[in-house]
Amino acid sequence: MEIAHPYLLFIGDVPDALAAKTAQGIVDWRPEWCVGQLRYPGCKADLGIPDLSVTAARAAGVRTLIVGAANAGGILPDHWVATIVEALDAGMDVASGLHVRLGSVAAIADAARRNGRSLFDVRHSSQRFDTGKGDKRSGMRLLTVGTDCSVGKKYTALALEKGMRAAGFEADFRATGQTGVFISGRGVAIDAVVADFISGAVEWISPAAAPHHWDLIEGQGSLFHPSFAGVTLGLLHGAQPDAFVVCHEPTRTTMRGVKHPLPSIQAVIDLTVRCGQLTNPQIRCVGIAVNTEALEESAARAYLARVEAEHGLPATDPVRFGVEPIVARLAREFPRAG
Repeated sequence: MEIAHPYLLFIGDVPDALAAKTAQGIVDWRPEWCVGQLRYPGCKADLGIPDLSVTAARAAGVRTLIVGAANAGGILPDHWVATIVEALDAGMDVASGLHVRLGSVAAIADAARRNGRSLFDVRHSSQRFDTGKGDKRSGMRLLTVGTDCSVGKKYTALALEKGMRAAGFEADFRATGQTGVFISGRGVAIDAVVADFISGAVEWISPAAAPHHWDLIEGQGSLFHPSFAGVTLGLLHGAQPDAFVVCHEPTRTTMRGVKHPLPSIQAVIDLTVRCGQLTNPQIRCVGIAVNTEALEESAARAYLARVEAEHGLPATDPVRFGVEPIVARLAREFPRAG
């Protein structure tokens, strides 16, 4: 896919900021591509960029409308269709990270056809994948895992890419979700891959590499989440990680979208090691990334200090405080890979 930018980020009337995480991720990591946002009255998210109509965005040079919402089931609300058609009629392409294919909606397909515009369904790949083999492959790999969904796995992997490169590592972010694909321009939305081929798809996006090269693989879901544990496990086996970082949000009591309690960080470490040893017996945890956005700075620093002391691992908020402690741990534990 080659999705033309700049973008207009369409978030409709999403109910909270997490439901706009696809759009927010693009703004955070590719702000130069984002001209504005398009919201309906009652929208509960704000990306911090100008509100624009389709007409104003087109006049400003926007080339693609990005449907930047993430919702349960990846559905496209019926009342959003008119805006997508308007964008196509204005001469924009449209890209979506939802499960529903844009072209499966007759009005959208007709508008794209009559205007000669392109529709991009980032969650749907034309690539065919083999089943995972679990054979040892060259290169180094780090996977971000979580105590829950939407706790910072993508942001942690992207921050590690930046921090590791600055420290002299050869490192590349590998996207496994729709937002990561928008940001990096490559990857596979793992949650849309047929279950038998999940581990094979991850082997495909992180193939054999130079011995000292690190692939930083974006994690998905959680091994403890009743909705998404299957995706998480397949990703873990395909990633074959040498190292992993646990991502956590400290103010939650239940997992997102369900009533199950949040697992402890130690439980995630232990289960990730046990399951990950199937394809890499040497797998180990190298750090803990905590999303402290809901905490005041003093409370955040105190919490990180407690987590670090409890687990004997570097703990940081990658966005707020940087990833240097985790990068330093990697350099010590894998000196020949830095």
